[in-house]
Amino acid sequence: MVFQYLQSRLSVISASLPLLLKSAFLMAIVPFMVLNLVSAEIVTVTRVATFGEPKYPKDFSHFDYVNPDAFKGGKITLSVIGTYDNFNRYASRGAAVVDSGQLYDAFFVKSEDEIDAYYPLIATEISHDSEFTWMEVTLNPKARFHDGEPITADDAVFSYNKFMTEGVEFFRINHAPIKSYTKLNDHKVRIEATEPSKELMVGLLTLAILPEHYWSDKDFSEPLNEPPLSSGPYKISEYDIGRDVTYERVQDYWAVDLPSRKGLFNFDSIRYDYYRDSNVALEAFKAGEYDFRMENTAKNWAELYVGANFDNNYIIKEGIENDSPQGFSGFVFNTEAEVFRDSKVREALSQLMDFEWMNKTLFYNQYSRSHSFFQNTEYAATELPSEAELEYLKPLKDKIPERVFTEVFTPSVTDGSGRIRAQMRKALGLLKEAGWEARDGKMVNTETGIPLVFEILVYDPTYERVSIPVSRNMKKIGVEMKVRTVDTTQYLKRLRDRDYDMIFSGFSANAYPSPDLKIVWHNKYIDSTYNKAGVKDAAIDSLIEQIEDNQQNPKALKALGPALDRVLQWGHYLIPGWHLAKYRIAYWNKFSKPEITPKFSLGFDSWWYDAEKANKLPEHKRS
Repeated sequence: MVFQYLQSRLSVISASLPLLLKSAFLMAIVPFMVLNLVSAEIVTVTRVATFGEPKYPKDFSHFDYVNPDAFKGGKITLSVIGTYDNFNRYASRGAAVVDSGQLYDAFFVKSEDEIDAYYPLIATEISHDSEFTWMEVTLNPKARFHDGEPITADDAVFSYNKFMTEGVEFFRINHAPIKSYTKLNDHKVRIEATEPSKELMVGLLTLAILPEHYWSDKDFSEPLNEPPLSSGPYKISEYDIGRDVTYERVQDYWAVDLPSRKGLFNFDSIRYDYYRDSNVALEAFKAGEYDFRMENTAKNWAELYVGANFDNNYIIKEGIENDSPQGFSGFVFNTEAEVFRDSKVREALSQLMDFEWMNKTLFYNQYSRSHSFFQNTEYAATELPSEAELEYLKPLKDKIPERVFTEVFTPSVTDGSGRIRAQMRKALGLLKEAGWEARDGKMVNTETGIPLVFEILVYDPTYERVSIPVSRNMKKIGVEMKVRTVDTTQYLKRLRDRDYDMIFSGFSANAYPSPDLKIVWHNKYIDSTYNKAGVKDAAIDSLIEQIEDNQQNPKALKALGPALDRVLQWGHYLIPGWHLAKYRIAYWNKFSKPEITPKFSLGFDSWWYDAEKANKLPEHKRS
């Protein structure tokens, strides 16, 4: 772009000069113009945001949602449902130990009260051109791995190459535009791309930096049977594979006083105990086997958080408002399964989840129905398309459902009585249009006679419990929905292989239309485990590509977000579930936390052990 501009300006100026002067003029002026234009393009920053501007100034001392003077010490025990068999978060197989993704620091770290804003950790600053076709990252010479070795540019280059050659496929696809990632000196790397992309460059700032001297002779795609050398605020100190793991705070952690780390990671040790059953885990918590629990089941929250320990204020039960964007969960169809290829079948079956009855009977009216992939944001499609949206939707008219233009999507609504005759009639009509009919109490394909039978894959009794009422309604019209419960290891393998008809899962919350959406929805990333519905759709691809191209255009994103949302809604890729704009937590009363909860998380990493509170507990729960 710089040189295109330069060329146009020179042609105008030189056109008015005599022929003999043109050569001398060009020789004199070109170097000057190039120097000034190019130098003006270079920007050096110590914080960066992909959307808007960073909240915190260059000289900030700590995030608002921490206590910079928080006590460091004490221990906490947490729980995990499932098991694990390796210590490599990035392995292509196996179940990695909880929190293993936090073992390594990155160049920059994300704040939890902003949308995609990042602050220095291993790096001190970045320099880049205005369009982010290149970026130079300066490393902090104080940065160290846990064995005391410095974190250098060699480690950064090695890490990128390791992810590119041995990491998951979608990483290679996503980073194909990166032309080079090279070392300039021991503490600086340069990254160049074939095309401008602020989002791609900034994304690389959060890539885990691996120690080359540990990983050079290991296959990054394979599981590890021992904890790796790491660099974060914690390291693994004890473990019993599949049963428990203990993270120990690194006492000489080099970054402890950085503004992006101040007041965080305060416990001396964090132990995770693994449970195979969530009901057993809840009883273990109440008995004092572990210290903190986030509850996901409404029935448990309403009925089981009672007893002497609650009455005596030994256990605190607390609901904390959560006004952040909400994820979109529900019963996800695998559209690659033959039975779910037709959207009319998916829409028909969506009629048979009676949320109002479930909310009243199972959830104690605690939930709200989900309807948007941008839930609780300004990008949710809640009205008919605006004129701005239509500019993006009309060119795709032959590729998207007509109702995108004429109706506002809403999930089916019942009276909560458990009688869903109207919904059953609609479902039968849609199935008939799709080539299915009821014969002898079974829904069968009109051409093949094959019954409409499918399986929902679950790994937790909670999901089994919410699946049964839906299965029961399916059966009323002759559809057989089998509920199959497997252990977490088998579930993960089948998830990666997309070996399922349906799962109860969801899609992460989207604060705004970001390029990350392509990993979930774009055809190019069909092998990503994030694309749980197996979607391959040209219209969705087009909208996501336009979202990526307009990241610095808020007006365009304001139209593209709802446009994509409504196309996804009318694709019927899941039976919409429910959400709760609140954190339901319970904890033994021996911790304190900052007054401010960050907008985009619970902020648990800022909690600390409070000895004064602990001394009021029964003796076995004080430490």
